[in-house]
Amino acid sequence: MLEIAVQKRMGDFDLDATFEAPDGVTAIFGKSGSGKTTLVNAIVGLARPDAGRIAVHGQVLFDHATRINIPVAKRRVGYVFQDARLFPHMSVQRNLSYGGDYDAKRIIDMLGLGDLLDRRPAGLSGGERQRVALGRALMCDPQILLMDEPLAALDAPRKAEILPYIARLRDETRVPIIYVSHDVSEVARLATTVVLLEAGRVAVTGPVGQVLSRPDLVPLLGTRAAGAVIETRVAGRLLDDDLTELQFSGGRLLMPGHLGALGQALRLRIPAQDVILSREAPKGISALNVLPVTITDIVSGRGPGMAVGLRAGDDQLLARVTKRSAGRMELAVGMQIFAIIKATAVGPKDIGS
Repeated sequence: MLEIAVQKRMGDFDLDATFEAPDGVTAIFGKSGSGKTTLVNAIVGLARPDAGRIAVHGQVLFDHATRINIPVAKRRVGYVFQDARLFPHMSVQRNLSYGGDYDAKRIIDMLGLGDLLDRRPAGLSGGERQRVALGRALMCDPQILLMDEPLAALDAPRKAEILPYIARLRDETRVPIIYVSHDVSEVARLATTVVLLEAGRVAVTGPVGQVLSRPDLVPLLGTRAAGAVIETRVAGRLLDDDLTELQFSGGRLLMPGHLGALGQALRLRIPAQDVILSREAPKGISALNVLPVTITDIVSGRGPGMAVGLRAGDDQLLARVTKRSAGRMELAVGMQIFAIIKATAVGPKDIGS
């Protein structure tokens, strides 16, 4: 558990953030300039807060009131930057051991580094270099791991390569991870908790599925970032059509491709802009996924759009429609309608374990 309550002024920017980060991945999410990197630098000790307190598992790293400020080298904080920052003249093995040798075999196996140990950083792909940087941070036996936009410099294939390793780290270790990102797909796939920063303040914090699907947060998240995050399970396959059937509390979804193994849990992000609403069960349409839902919230935006919160079983979905459509359909809280989701609207980047 990470406990944060810090204040830091830098020129015209004022950071004042208070939250708790449990085990798992806590994503610090927000627009550029919201204070994400300043907050991470305060945790690691690179920026001294003007006031407040920082503690990890009960150990105080900083406390302005009692004048505690543990030096960076003694904080047991692993830090993975946007660029890997490996020593170019050292092999992967030596880069890893530079951080320490804590649980080396398990970390090397978990991150798939065994075949890379004798190579130099120049001979690695971007994704491989970030995996080495992650391994080096873990081998110093950190109490907490900070990852500041670790995939921002990678192209889509390299991101797809490293995301499963970070998910495995989340699931197999008890090290709290602070993950800074402005990419909602990364946050949706990896995070257990989201801290949404806005102009140096914590706008909201909570489970990832609840935060990203809140209609009232669409202006802060952005219309492209808002959407549902639901936990599903692989229930079957339509082999002739190359489709996978996913089951969740609100029903069944068909998605393209061969996804996971039967019974495997998969996390799915459904962007709000890709959900269509209908007052009646549609007939003769090409979309494969039609779910009965109940309207829980309707929030009007500044422009022509509205965010509509939907309950599907025990899960929350989100749709974005125009005000004209909402008025024409006479949408109201409590109304039972249908949500239509095209199978092709959810891409590989929106599906993870």
